[in-house]
Amino acid sequence: MKRSNSAVINKSVLSSPAIKQPKLEFSSSFDRIQKYSVLLDWGSLPHHVLLGIFYYLPLIDRVQASSVCRRWNEVFHIPELWRKFEFELNQSATSYFKSTYPDLIQQIIKKHSAHLQYVHFQVDSSAESAEAACDILSQLVNCSIQTLGLISTAKPSFMKMSKSRFVSALTVIFVNSKSLSSIKIEDTPVDDPSLKIVVANNGDPLQLLKMSSCPHISSDGILCIADHCQGLRELALNYCILTDELLLALATKTHVHLEHLRIDVVSENPGQVEFHSIKKQSWDTLIKHSPGVNIVMYFFLYEEDFETFFKEETPVTHLYFGRSVSKAVVKRIGLNCPRLIELVLSASGLQTFDNELICIGEYCKNLNALGLSECEVSCSAFIQFVRLCGRKLTHLSVMEDVLIPDAHYSLEEVHTEVSKYLGRTWFPEVMPFW
Repeated sequence: MKRSNSAVINKSVLSSPAIKQPKLEFSSSFDRIQKYSVLLDWGSLPHHVLLGIFYYLPLIDRVQASSVCRRWNEVFHIPELWRKFEFELNQSATSYFKSTYPDLIQQIIKKHSAHLQYVHFQVDSSAESAEAACDILSQLVNCSIQTLGLISTAKPSFMKMSKSRFVSALTVIFVNSKSLSSIKIEDTPVDDPSLKIVVANNGDPLQLLKMSSCPHISSDGILCIADHCQGLRELALNYCILTDELLLALATKTHVHLEHLRIDVVSENPGQVEFHSIKKQSWDTLIKHSPGVNIVMYFFLYEEDFETFFKEETPVTHLYFGRSVSKAVVKRIGLNCPRLIELVLSASGLQTFDNELICIGEYCKNLNALGLSECEVSCSAFIQFVRLCGRKLTHLSVMEDVLIPDAHYSLEEVHTEVSKYLGRTWFPEVMPFW
């Protein structure tokens, strides 16, 4: 009964003329939406904001965005947008441009060649992509390029092309750009004669030369660079073309004063490549000539291929290992690399290398950066290593599963001890859960 009365009362209250129902103001809400839509109109964004957005777009997306409105099209043609550009060329992209915008790249090059200063070509393994890159290279006639990069995301890419076609396209850059200061070329058929063209036309401004996986380059080609490029400060090359003669040439007083020398040591087939040794005298001569040079070595070797390395003093400053390294090699590094500044071990098999790490801490007095993963070291040995290096260790990246608890320290106690010796809070890295 009470329930029924309550229902009646509520109904009467709601239907009472004294209580006015709220009116839905559709017109005012619509006005506000219109107002906000004007404020959030992408077409009204400032030029510098749109320019920042366009910077991150690949060429296809830039082209499509430029047809959205007149303002976006104006941004597409701003010269600053084309000062630094990476041509991402793959099979689908090149076919898209040929069918949809057959003359687009020609138009861009014609209008902005004078603005292109930093140009990179990133290509896949298809011959079409490599040919498209060469076509673009051959059009860069009236350009002021300072940095040129030719990078293959998948082998062989450029290597499928005829050497003559590639070199002739590359020569256009060398001959016409008098400001080329940085060249990064990977997996290409560039050869010694083309390097001589670089010297003839860009000897003075060239400061950085990176030649990785270029089978037609020999030490003679690099020597030609060393003979003429007085401004060369950074050089990156494969170990196979590093020779005593090249190091001695780089150390000649009339030649360059290197600041960075990067050496890639790569072997695809274990035990199939016999690596030559570099004399200590040659290293010493280079260091005497350029005492501040950073010698960076990247190793992608199998354990049986390390026989040649670190058997005598080597002035390397930065070491990076992409494959497992034996305890013997790690110990040789500690005993024979007194200039070592940074060491990264991504793997050392299933071996625990406590004594080897302590050896590095005792003898490598300049070490300030260490990275460890996929290897093992006891908590006590790791703390001893940190104690030896002290606060000069500015970078210490160690995965948690690297550290093995022992009778003296648990994983929970490691961070406290390490933090004490570093003078800052430190924790081991933890593998994220996805």
